[in-house]
Order: sequence, then structure tokens, then C-alpha cells
Amino acid sequence: MSAEIVLGIVGCGYWGPNLIRNFSSLADCRVRLACDADPDRLKHIQGVYPHLEVTEAYQEILDDDGIDAVAVATPVWTHHEIAKAALEAGKHVLIEKPMASSSAQCRELIDMAAEKHLTIMVGHTYIYSSTIRKIKEIVDSGDIGELLYISSQRLNLGLFQKDINVAWDLAPHDISIMLYVTGAAPLAVNCQGKSHINPGVEDVTNMSLNLSNGGFATIQTSWLDPNKVRRMTFVGNRRMILFDDNEPMEKIRIYDKRVSVPPHYDTFAEFHYSYHYGDIYSPYINQIEPLKTECQHFLDCIKTGQQPQTSARQGLQVVQVLEAANESLKNDGAKIEIDQ
Repeated sequence: MSAEIVLGIVGCGYWGPNLIRNFSSLADCRVRLACDADPDRLKHIQGVYPHLEVTEAYQEILDDDGIDAVAVATPVWTHHEIAKAALEAGKHVLIEKPMASSSAQCRELIDMAAEKHLTIMVGHTYIYSSTIRKIKEIVDSGDIGELLYISSQRLNLGLFQKDINVAWDLAPHDISIMLYVTGAAPLAVNCQGKSHINPGVEDVTNMSLNLSNGGFATIQTSWLDPNKVRRMTFVGNRRMILFDDNEPMEKIRIYDKRVSVPPHYDTFAEFHYSYHYGDIYSPYINQIEPLKTECQHFLDCIKTGQQPQTSARQGLQVVQVLEAANESLKNDGAKIEIDQ
């Protein structure tokens, strides 16, 4: 393979143009061909990138022997078909989250990529964020003590989907962050929710996860909230971290707060919880666009053969959680164990 990797982009709707912009900015990459079923989107893309060839048939990308890799930014239900065809054509693949519609589809893609010695990577962009990496660094250092639990809220008004529920749409971000920060695997899921706008498509869900390290996490998602909320809290037994992605500057705040139980007491009258209220501070973070870091990492993995940080194995784990959440929704929030 030459030093320059030639890329095709399938899907030019919401996320595809971001991939085109970032890949085009990298010195060791050239985006040759963009594909979308909507001719108006292709006209717009060519207006922004006049050098780019466009097509309404992704088979043209697959048939082009000069294209080394394919980035897939299409609806979830199409991911497996397009990625499988790309692997069969001998091309490396970057798939946007979630990786596929089922864990069985994920496993098939993993096996195909391994058999053909091709790179397959999932676009869990937050893992390439300097903010999330800082949070992992703080947790791993033991600065907040033992991590007791994680809670997240990802809420807004719309955008309503018809093919996937709100958990599949919004929760992959939070699931991938939780698994990355803890280094744990998901063991079981409970999920409750309700459909208010489109029958059978939940627009509000509450999910809880049991993790292999003994940890616990909750995720609240909604398309029916008046305000956009992107917030995660990491609660340790010494300190707590608040991550607010809507904050333009201070995305992380560390709270020196905790509660302690007295180790010894003889009578109920002697029993008192001890509450500690200390300082709040925000560490400096050098903000670099996570997607640019992700795109460069994909190219590096193709060149070196190294395993991506957001590999298809991580993509499979996220889809397993979402599958279990769907099953739990159908069973009144019952706990669903995940096959390890």
C-alpha cells in the first residue's frame, strides 16, 4: 500500500460530511469518492468539495481497486450489508456507531476482517476526546478513590427516528465511555421506557448496567426534553467528577466531596455520617477535535496492522448492551444477562 490511503465515504447525510472534512485535512489520505442515495446531498457535497467524485451507488466504491478503505455513515440497519460488501472487496472499514443491528452481525464482520487481515474500526468518537481521556487518567490514578458508580443523561427534543429507539440512537456514546473509563465488560442490563410519538419506538428510556468490575451505571436518554443535556457523573468514595459536554470551556469539574461512615460506634446516638465539602476545580484540557484524532488513528491502524482503540470487539460490546436493553424493554425492565 502506498503512503497515501485512498478513501470512499458511504453516506453524506448528518455525519458523512464531517468524515469527509476531517479525512481531507490529513496529509496521508485522499477522499476520492462519496456516495449517497440523495442526489441533492451529493450536489451539496460537490459544491463544498469540487475535487470529489460522487455516486448514488456504493458498488462503484467497492469496484474501484484504487480505493483502500471505506467509511460507512449510513442508517444502522444498512451497516452490516455495506461493511460486509466492503470487506469482501478487500477494503478496510470504519463504521459509525452503533456497529450493526445485532451482535450476530457484529461477530460476522469481526470474523471476516480477521480472515482477510483487514482493519475494521467503530466510530465511538468520544474515546478520542481529550476530555474523556483525561477522565480515564484521573480515575486510573486513584485520585477520586474507588469508583462507586457512573450516571449519565443524554436528553434533547428530537431528532425522532423511526428505525431505532432513543437508546440505540443516543446511549452508544455513554456506553462506550463507561466501558472505556472502567475497562470493564457489561454483564447485565435493565431498561424501562415508553413510546409517546411513534408507536413501538421508545423515545424515553432509563437503563442500568452491571459491570464486570462490580461497578454500576445508569443512562437516561430522551427525545422529549426541552433542553439539550449531555452530562455524566463519576462518583468515587473520595471525590466526584462532573463531565458536561455542553460547557464550552470547563467540561470537567472535580468536586472534593464525599460521605463517610464512622468505623466504630457503641450506640445509635453516637452514629453520625461525616460529610466532606471541599474545593471544586477544573483541570486544563487541550481541546483537539476528537473526530480528526479518530480518522488519523484509522489510517495508522491500516498502515501498521495494530488493533484500533475502538475495535469491532468494543463495537460488539455496545451492541450487546443495546440488544439486552431492547429485550428488557419487552419484559417490563427485567434484568437481561449478556453473553460473554
